[in-house]
Amino acid sequence: MIDGKEAAKMISHRVRAEVSRLIAEHELQPGLAVVLVGDDPASQVYVRNKGRQTREAGLLSQEYKLGGSVSEEELLELIRQLNESAAIHGILVQLPLPEHICEQRILRAIDPMKDVDGFHPSNVGGLASGDPSAVAPCTPKGCVFLLKDQFQGDLSGQHAVVVGRSNIVGKPMAQLLLQENCTVTIAHSQTKDLPVVCRSADILVVAVGKPEIIRGECIKPGAVVIDVGINRVQRVGDEKTKLVGDVAFEECAEVARAITPVPGGVGPMTIATLLHNTVQAACNQMQVQCELTQ
Repeated sequence: MIDGKEAAKMISHRVRAEVSRLIAEHELQPGLAVVLVGDDPASQVYVRNKGRQTREAGLLSQEYKLGGSVSEEELLELIRQLNESAAIHGILVQLPLPEHICEQRILRAIDPMKDVDGFHPSNVGGLASGDPSAVAPCTPKGCVFLLKDQFQGDLSGQHAVVVGRSNIVGKPMAQLLLQENCTVTIAHSQTKDLPVVCRSADILVVAVGKPEIIRGECIKPGAVVIDVGINRVQRVGDEKTKLVGDVAFEECAEVARAITPVPGGVGPMTIATLLHNTVQAACNQMQVQCELTQ
């Protein structure tokens, strides 16, 4: 069992130590602004958790909660102000946005150096071209942290299969694994003989949003499995629901060497890596050496 909660605590501890050092040596307190548009319950929970953990790590936390009817121009004006704020080093706009707001226009408006989600085209292109200054999206970056812990810090030569090709997880996950010297295969809904492709993987990362699509027969004995999916499904013979991943956990755990559970696996890593990105962004903007380990 790969314990994402414990791994996230370790990263948060390192972030707190680095923030304390930056404040003491450079009078630099990294600041994170999170913008929430509308009243989506899940997004509200995410934003609340992000704010709490940001403050616990010693960072400056600013939250902006806007009504669902806010105009695109009003949101763009807020982003412009945050781009210019010397106290804010990271900007995150919680997705999804209401239908009347163009998501890509909003993401493009964020200063790439303050784009701690890694969604700005400059960071997307930088990641693909191997630019070390490019910001990596939080969830894939968290997955790499978990994997390096399983392989004693060296993923070189491992065959990694990424199931899913989204811009948020699948594509950047493949880019990060390439940077770690893995041999990478991207699989998706149109891949022929998906179980055969998956069984070739030393590292299997699944992010497709389909409950338990990966069964035990898809796992190579001794593989490390990272399940990014989180799906709410009906319990058998019960009106209540439960959370499951994209991987059939019980079946795959019998074959895999290590596997992330859902919940408690990848999820906790996302906020921890968000804080990690924010501290690195602050150091880059202020031209200060960052001592956080990758």
